[in-house]
Parts: sequence; C-alpha cells; structure tokens
Amino acid sequence: MMYTQFCLYYRQYAVIHKATLHIDHKPGERMEVDWAGTTMALQNNITGKSIAVYLFVAALSCSGYAYAEGFLSQNQESWITAHVNAFSYFGGVAKMLVPDNLKTGVVGYDWYTPVINKVYHEMAEHYGTAVIPARVRKPKDKPRVEGTVGILSTWIIAALRDSQFFCLAELNEVVRAKLLEFNEKPFQKKAGNRLSALEEEKPFLLPLPVHTFEMAQWNIATVQFNYHIAVDKQNYSVPYEYIKRKVDVRITKNVVEVFYDGNRIASHPRLHGRAGQYNTLPEHMPANHQAYSQWNAERFLSWGRSIGKSTEAVVAALLESRHIEQQSYKACMGLLKLADKYSVTRLETACKRALSYTTMPSLKSIQTILKSGSDKFSEPKVSRSDKPNNYDTSASQHAFTRGASYYGRKS
Repeated sequence: MMYTQFCLYYRQYAVIHKATLHIDHKPGERMEVDWAGTTMALQNNITGKSIAVYLFVAALSCSGYAYAEGFLSQNQESWITAHVNAFSYFGGVAKMLVPDNLKTGVVGYDWYTPVINKVYHEMAEHYGTAVIPARVRKPKDKPRVEGTVGILSTWIIAALRDSQFFCLAELNEVVRAKLLEFNEKPFQKKAGNRLSALEEEKPFLLPLPVHTFEMAQWNIATVQFNYHIAVDKQNYSVPYEYIKRKVDVRITKNVVEVFYDGNRIASHPRLHGRAGQYNTLPEHMPANHQAYSQWNAERFLSWGRSIGKSTEAVVAALLESRHIEQQSYKACMGLLKLADKYSVTRLETACKRALSYTTMPSLKSIQTILKSGSDKFSEPKVSRSDKPNNYDTSASQHAFTRGASYYGRKS
C-alpha cells in the first residue's frame, strides 16, 4: 500500500470514528477533578532553591465554574483537603465526583467495580456524593476539567511564572484572585460567565453538611493479651473477646475508632503527650478484672469501716505504708480475704490487738494473730498496784513503755 493510499483510507476512517457527541450536563450532577500537569514554584528565602507547587483544579460540568489551589504535595491529605475546600468554595456538593485513576482516589481499577481509596470513599460518604472515576486513558470522560486545566495553565501558571513567592499562603492568595478573574470572564459563544452560570446551578447542588470532613488515617492492629491496641505509642482498650484478632483502626486528630469486620467495636478520645498512656473502658475488661480495677483507697476504707474502727485503722495504715498508694492494694485485698476465711468478728478483734502493739501493723502480723488464735483470748487485766515500779503507769498503754524510774531518774 502506497503512502497516499494509506492517507486516503485513514481520512475515511477518521470521518467515521472521530465523530464527537455534544452532551448536555445536568446542573449539580458532576464535579470533575484533576492535578494540573504543569507545576508552580515557591522560593526558599534561605537557600534560594525552588520548591514545586502542584495545582489542584476542580470544575462543575454544567456551569464550568472552576476552583484551583496550590499544594506542596499530591499526597492523600492534600487530595482530601483540596476537595473539602472546593466544596466550600462552590457552596455545595455535586452528586458525582469524577477523578482520574490516581492512587489517592482509586486503589484498583475495574470496569465494573473500581476500588475507591478508603479515605476518599469515606469523604464522599460524608458529603453524600459518589466517586465515579474516568476510564483509564480516556480524558474525554472528564472534558470540562481537562479543558479548564489547559486554560488555567495559561491563565494562572503562565501568568505568574515570573513572580516570586516565599510561602504557600501568599501564592494561593494570588491564585484565588486570578481564579476570580477567570470565573468572571465572559463566555465567547453565549451570554454570561461562569459565575452567573453557577448561580443557576447552585440550587441543584447538595447542601454542605454541618461539620466539615475530618481527615482520617487507617491502620491495621492486633489486639494484645491485655485487650489493648497500640496507636502512636498510646494504648486503647477493645472488648477482651477480640484478643489476638486483627482490627481496622481509624485515627483522626481527636478520635481513635476500632472496627472488626466493618463493625465499630470501640471508640476513644485520642491520647496526646507522653508515650505509654492507657485509655481503658471497664466494659472491655473480663469480669474478674473489672472487680479488681474497681477497688480504690476510698472503697477499701469504706469496707474497713463497715467491719469496725480497728479494721478501718489497719486499712488506713496499710495505705500509708507505701509511697505509691496502689502498691498497698494487694495487702488490702489480702486483709479482705481474711474476713472471708476467719469471719469479720475475729478480724476486727485481731486488728484491735495488733494496734495495741503498734500504730502501723502489717498484714503479716494480722495473719499471725488469726493463725495462732490469740485473738480469741482476752488480754490479762493488770492492776496498777501489780505493775513494777520501774514502769511508768501514767505513760502509754503499751506494756513495753518504760518510766523515768527505770533510767534512774526521779519521776
């Protein structure tokens, strides 16, 4: 086949297969989004090096009203933030979002069931819209934003190429001013401009929710034997039934949520500050752990008070015996179990006898009194006349206290 013949056949093919279709877009139906291929730049005022700035562009398919904003990265956080700011700028949300198949938007492409990025899908659910990505290498699926990107590359990026900016906020302020000029620019082939077209389309947009979407990060964690998961070196409880199970963790600035098989099983305020803190809900604990965790100093004292003054005094002494109060809880629990083993009456008597020896009795001394049965015998009553002269009868009640005469002094 000669070249001239090939050209003839190709022109015949092009006439048939390059036909275009005009589509009338419904108002409020689609918002097309993309990154501009050409970058802008910031100037580092210390090193003088240039820092790339990526321009996000969104356009409403019906009115053509556009939004643009510069970001230092094309990561997930920038992608979501750009959408949230675009919704706010438009004053409403379109029923469909049409992005490219970039990883921050689409995890896996399939003709029938494309897999949308989890955070992107969550953002769309929050605003009541749906993500319908364009086909791979099919720019005509989102012609409005493709055309807008080309125009804004000239209207904004090329116009500002000789300007110097030292911070992103300063650059975006100028971008916003140029964007307003672009939206107010009259149409060439019809009356009005993009701003006036937006006023007609705006009533058909979905209303903005009361609260803006809060960016979330998703992780996978394994529930440990202490029924906690670790997130950024902080620990959060989950129901103990999920020990050794893998769970999905949604992390925002203020909240940590735990999901298993798509169902939320725990939610906690996010901990900040020193590492190693614990946030534990009592209902996540096994029954025996709940019983132990509910004991505190006031409850131990109340329990001792219910038995008698001597037992309460011993409990108070045990609590004061350690520098850290929690270190004495086991001793108090041991004292509680003595009441179950020997009866509360004997325990009160044993505590009274132990206090007659010292003001700071130990658990071991109480155990010894109860094991030997000495609490069952009453103390011998000694008359004042029977006491030796070398002991001070007016001194303490303790038998081992010596008077002044013992040391050879006059009383």
